[in-house]
Amino acid sequence: MAIVQNWMPPSRENWELISYYWQFFPILTGVQWLIDWYPQGKTSTESRFNIPGKTGWASMESAGFITLMYIMYTLPRELGIEELPWGNWTMAGCFVIHYINRAVVAPLFLNPSMSPINPLVWVFAFLFQMINAISIGGWLAGYGPTTVYDWAGRAWIMEVGLVIWALGLLGNIFHDDDLREIRRAADRKQRKEAEKTGKAAEGVDKIYMLPKNGLFKYALYAHFFCEWIEWAGFWVVGGWNCHPARTFLLNEIATMLPRSLQGKRWYEKKFGKDKVGSRKAVIPGLI
Repeated sequence: MAIVQNWMPPSRENWELISYYWQFFPILTGVQWLIDWYPQGKTSTESRFNIPGKTGWASMESAGFITLMYIMYTLPRELGIEELPWGNWTMAGCFVIHYINRAVVAPLFLNPSMSPINPLVWVFAFLFQMINAISIGGWLAGYGPTTVYDWAGRAWIMEVGLVIWALGLLGNIFHDDDLREIRRAADRKQRKEAEKTGKAAEGVDKIYMLPKNGLFKYALYAHFFCEWIEWAGFWVVGGWNCHPARTFLLNEIATMLPRSLQGKRWYEKKFGKDKVGSRKAVIPGLI
């Protein structure tokens, strides 16, 4: 059942239109190179309009995998496709696994706290997820490969791509958890102090330290780098002509690269350039 006729799920014409213009998203991210204002996370600002960090993050990030799965189950029926090939479901599974962790498990169950999110950031992130899911979902649900023969002879390439994807996912999870441990350790310390003094714990919403484990020894935003590896593997699974996967990777880099450079300036200002040392912003030894 269509939610919005010809748009959700999209008709081929509308899907091609969305996918084409989605490639130019990096142009919009140009403003991030000009200003450091980014009211979310460590650079969040005080505002009565702010959305609580955990619920805001979960709601804006969940839009992607929910939309993709909706398209996967509805579009084939509209196109008369009885069964999608296993390769399509493999890629959809990779996408959903990533976002179940990123949008549900991490913010709602693992993160000790999250800084509030400005509504503008929430809207842009929500739209990013929706448009990206329509682009990838349309390709996987009927406008890309539709038979097992479309995947024939690509098993070894897919295996390579899945290994790259899995390594990126595990690296992303490891480094995200290392950041969480900073606040978990601070929370444990505060609780011990509270037991001794009888005073309430201050909270760890704005506790930050320089991460030091794993690739954080070489780059402050190693978790971003690992996510890029993950989606590069996703593109390899889909193949060179899987333009939605390619667009997704390039759009993520266009969004996250200036953010990591802004973040490095923030770390240098807060802790000093001598403490940051030779660490790069996002790609070890390079950027």
